[in-house]
Amino acid sequence: MTISAFKKYFKAELSDLYTESESAFLTSILIQKIVGFDSFEQRRFSEQELLTDDEQQLHQFVSTLKTGRPYQQILGETEFYGMNFLVDEHVLIPRPETEELLEIAIREIQNSGKKGSGLKILDIGTGSGVIPLVLKKHFPEAEISSIDFSEKALETAKRNAAYHKLEVNFIHADYLNTQLTEKYDVIISNPPYIGIEEEIEIEDSVKGFEPTMALFSPTSDALIFYRKIAEDSREHLKNSGLLFLEINQKLGPETLELYHYFSDAQLLKDLSENDRFIYGRK
Repeated sequence: MTISAFKKYFKAELSDLYTESESAFLTSILIQKIVGFDSFEQRRFSEQELLTDDEQQLHQFVSTLKTGRPYQQILGETEFYGMNFLVDEHVLIPRPETEELLEIAIREIQNSGKKGSGLKILDIGTGSGVIPLVLKKHFPEAEISSIDFSEKALETAKRNAAYHKLEVNFIHADYLNTQLTEKYDVIISNPPYIGIEEEIEIEDSVKGFEPTMALFSPTSDALIFYRKIAEDSREHLKNSGLLFLEINQKLGPETLELYHYFSDAQLLKDLSENDRFIYGRK
């Protein structure tokens, strides 16, 4: 089978799951991963026969994609904020909205002047480590701690830290039952915020392959993490400290109200015009 023939085969086999543009994007990624050809080389050698081993691997990818498993998990990696991250079934695949959260955080931290060696940042719910590692890359002198309840997720986060040669203090703890002991200049979090009653609205490809612990609130209270963060911010976020949260778009005003005691607290929309973030200055 040639490269061109495989692309046609991929498009036909997965037409129910992916649009034409998505198929073109995925086949290009898969061929580069397995064959080693970039997009230019794929066009130049489109009629070149695939090696038997490469063809078998590509067909296996197609079979696995048909199950609904995210392509990032199949590849074992994804690009996020211009960096490459390892991902697996123990962590959420980072979303574009979280890139937006980091854009806001990086901009506001820079504008605040809190960029020196004394900057202390707490990330709550680290997952694959994308939030603390992107922040560490942009603020290399900062002291960043990151909490997660999943030991498996922390293993992935540590692998990503080692890959990027970045130092973050990863902490295995149940945040909801943890008493913080330090004060921070910045608290940032993308915690589980989907309500249990919303599970029916979530795609099977997400529920079936990504950790429910990282998706759904552990109780009937979808705001339980935000209440704890609000309580902790009273004592453990320094005066003029900054807060950045990714939130449930359906609970924007209710979530914002938890931070009424901040000198400035704003509900911000994502690129799709959904209530998605809270930015606060204490």
